[in-house]
Amino acid sequence: MKSILQSRFFLWALLAVPSLPMIAALAGGTVSGDGRSASEFLLHPTGEFAARFMIIAMIISPLRLIFPKSRFWHWMGRRRRAFGVAAFGYAALHTALYLVDMGTLRSVLGDFRSLGIWTGWLAFVVFVPLAVTSNDASVRLLGRSWKPLQRTVYAAAVATLLHWMFVHNNFGPALVHFLPLAGLEVYRLHRIYGKGARAGHVNTPQEREFT
Repeated sequence: MKSILQSRFFLWALLAVPSLPMIAALAGGTVSGDGRSASEFLLHPTGEFAARFMIIAMIISPLRLIFPKSRFWHWMGRRRRAFGVAAFGYAALHTALYLVDMGTLRSVLGDFRSLGIWTGWLAFVVFVPLAVTSNDASVRLLGRSWKPLQRTVYAAAVATLLHWMFVHNNFGPALVHFLPLAGLEVYRLHRIYGKGARAGHVNTPQEREFT
């Protein structure tokens, strides 16, 4: 059982579970009870899961700082890239469904000027190089440039928050998801740079890992 739980295939299977009913609905051409097509109906859940997996990937570092002896958060830290790639996968599905729902390039371009739309495209564009480089080969190839590239996820997070809020004109659900992330990131920055700014303090190796 332990070997199964430690398996990357097991984790990928878990991350794929939310997509199974979505794919089944699309394959069957299922429409929602209010008459929406499957592609339109699934726009919101695919976007939500993209945001949720991104948030999970981002909260791992501050939670490892808070709970340095936690075996669970250490386990999560070694699998953080998987959550980021899963976020991209659901974001890609979300984008594909949006294009299908819009139907024509003219409709897509006409919609682009909306704040809720172009921020979504910005988040997706930032996601692409992050997902492509989330592997050991890219870490070795990019060297010291890998971390700065991965930090652009913060731009994607802000863009995702704005996209979620302004597409639905409803700030509540988006803030419920993103405020805990914001609080944890403030703690992480204070823990690392707040201490570092005080005379005589040298960040520990653990703190330097999360800069």
